[in-house]
Amino acid sequence: MHLNIENIRKDFPILTQEVYGKPLVYLDNAATTQKPLSVIRKIDEVYSTINANIHRGVHYLSQMATESHEEARKTVRQYIHAASSKEIIFTSGATESINLVASSFCRSQCKPGDEIILTTMEHHANIIPWQIQRDITGIELKVVPVTETGEIRLEDIEELISSKTKLISLAHVSNVLGTINPITEVIRLGHSYNIPVLIDAAQSVQHIHLDVQALDCDFLVFSSHKMYGPTGVGILYGKENWLDKLPPYQGGGEMIAHVTFAKTTFNELPFKFEAGTPDYVGSTALGEAIRYIEKLGLDNIRRYEEHLLHYATEKLLQIDGMQIIGTSKHKSSVISFLVGGIHPYDMGMLLDRLGIAVRTGHHCAQPLMDALGIEGTLRASFAFYNTKEEVDILVEGIKRVAKMF
Repeated sequence: MHLNIENIRKDFPILTQEVYGKPLVYLDNAATTQKPLSVIRKIDEVYSTINANIHRGVHYLSQMATESHEEARKTVRQYIHAASSKEIIFTSGATESINLVASSFCRSQCKPGDEIILTTMEHHANIIPWQIQRDITGIELKVVPVTETGEIRLEDIEELISSKTKLISLAHVSNVLGTINPITEVIRLGHSYNIPVLIDAAQSVQHIHLDVQALDCDFLVFSSHKMYGPTGVGILYGKENWLDKLPPYQGGGEMIAHVTFAKTTFNELPFKFEAGTPDYVGSTALGEAIRYIEKLGLDNIRRYEEHLLHYATEKLLQIDGMQIIGTSKHKSSVISFLVGGIHPYDMGMLLDRLGIAVRTGHHCAQPLMDALGIEGTLRASFAFYNTKEEVDILVEGIKRVAKMF
């Protein structure tokens, strides 16, 4: 199957609008993706027909809303091939998912001096939660360096492993460099030392087929809004034996079995980690987004996006003064770049006036920028609804802006 991009674009109403009198060229998909009509309509449908608080009501609407929420959990389970729906925890996003693991894991599994291994290329969401736990529990953080091409090496990870290492946490795909990390090998390495591994899949789950059982990762996190679903919804996958061991992250309704002022017992999985009323509308819409992706086919999506990435890389490198940051042989559809001495913010604002939406700044990865010796970059990130013509518009826009400096 080949993707019919023209037809696909018709599913995304926002792509037809103009910005400053120019057709919108949306190349900020690593920050958030646009939503197809089927997802937008699903949100409207839930609010219009079955809106009611879930799990607690015996009336019809509550039962229907509960069913749609739990059906979405099954859809997520199937999408990442988890062994059980008990292993799928709904959160507000990948950020909360990491905070949940960091809090519950460090509180129950770590003592002062124990170590967590991260990499230099991590998003702030996979750094700060561990720093907070460092201040609370006295753990230490070890950081894997990044090579000149924007890659990590297994030998550098192994060099940091010690008898005090309790967990390795790393991104599958860098949101800045586009590097696809060798997570299969990292997981295998960690497990050879009996160390669990957390994978931040926020930048990969919408591009690359993931099978958590084949990967054998212990935890995996991602966000709905980066995979064509609504904001405010995320997923924590955890192996059932780990989720059973970890204490709840938050307390409140839903996550309890029995409450007295003397003692509370907690609910079974997955509800133990889902305090309060969940975003059942968002979860249902996430399920619809997954169905949309599956209809197109992840293999088809990946082939097309790789084609777009190679085309864009070739075209951008023809621009005078172009410097692409991150040149790994294994990349996803992200290109960070600088042009001559032009500040990324200046370039980004002027491209915006041409209708071109790219990201500028440190991309919530300041330690990586420090390691690279730069303040920030421009970033173009592609989705399956982007086109070669849009890449051409970006290239011509950069050339036009560069002439102004």
